[in-house]
Amino acid sequence: MASRKLLFENVRAKVSEIVYEPGVPRKPHIRPTDQIIVFLDDCEYERTDSKTGEKTTRKRKSGEVIWHDRSENAPQLVNVGSKPYRSLLIELKDGGK
Repeated sequence: MASRKLLFENVRAKVSEIVYEPGVPRKPHIRPTDQIIVFLDDCEYERTDSKTGEKTTRKRKSGEVIWHDRSENAPQLVNVGSKPYRSLLIELKDGGK
């Protein structure tokens, strides 16, 4: 499991730093919020689609930013690199409405 450290939270957003250790899978799940992911380190990970089981390898560069919609199926991820990598997970809330 990846380690998670809460960096900031208010009624509109939650920001966590996540560290992915080599070879340790992140379990598939349903995304509870809209999310922005900022990669803090160059990395390479294997992504296993939660619906089809298809495996693909992705490479990301430090500073790269991606978006995920709430209720998306988040796949299993495994860091296939030789060292840990970090990302920021920015979860957008409904603004306390």
